Amino acid sequence: MNHNLNLYQIFNEVAKAGNISKASKILYISQPAISKAISKLESSLNCSLFVRTSRGVSLTPDGEILFEQVQTALDALKLGEEKIKMSNDLGIGQISIGASTTICKYVLFPYLKEFTSNNPHVKVSIFCHSSLETIEALEQGKIDIGLVRYPSSRNSLTYEPLMSIHDTFITTQNYLDNFSLREKLTKEKLIESATFMMLNKENITRKYVESSLSSSGYNLQNVMEMSNMDLLIDFAKIDLGISCVIKEFVEDEIKTGIFKEVDLLGEMPSRQLGLAYLPSRLESNPSAMAFLSSCLK
Repeated sequence: MNHNLNLYQIFNEVAKAGNISKASKILYISQPAISKAISKLESSLNCSLFVRTSRGVSLTPDGEILFEQVQTALDALKLGEEKIKMSNDLGIGQISIGASTTICKYVLFPYLKEFTSNNPHVKVSIFCHSSLETIEALEQGKIDIGLVRYPSSRNSLTYEPLMSIHDTFITTQNYLDNFSLREKLTKEKLIESATFMMLNKENITRKYVESSLSSSGYNLQNVMEMSNMDLLIDFAKIDLGISCVIKEFVEDEIKTGIFKEVDLLGEMPSRQLGLAYLPSRLESNPSAMAFLSSCLK
């Protein structure tokens, strides 16, 4: 579009009024200025848009075509303005959040429940990916906020700690009892012969735990890989083996005796789980900033 929007607005009012004098009063522009604007638009488009009649002006066939399109365009602009005003008045906005399925279930849910209750007009989109994929999506500007473990190597991201988490190994008493029937129930025998259930090798938690095991001189012999922590928890409940999970996610089961902790490394150091984001992206999204603030209060 090579023409000033103002020319189309003038054209639109003249077409609706069918009279330059009436359009002049509506636009608070002199009649000569309106005539000049119409002439300029006609010259640019190389066609006549109006013909003079005894009552004013009427559209030519070319003018009819242009009027239909200008009406559509101006209506779209008006609708956009109204939506922005409504968004400001009602707090309408949108947020995109990335997190693993397990973190969504055990950590994000209560924060999201409170926020949406206080901000019912905000549209929230959840993208369930691994922590690594969530961090990559943040860096690429695909999502606003990621709920992840501390990304120490990602200097482009700002990170706000939310809670401390601890890795642990859990199983059932039934599994330990059955294991003891064929092997001595020692740390060394468990590492050598027990079935361990862990997240996939590329997972950040898996890498961290295996590094801790290796530092202590341990190498798990029988590992069953799973795609998410919920499966690790569910499979442990049916006596399938020893699962490596986040302790905070199974505290109730440990307290009630459903799970027994297996001490392979003692109490492992805590890690941080928090909110990561690109500051430049959040600065342009008041809703995302509001969600961040509500989580950190």
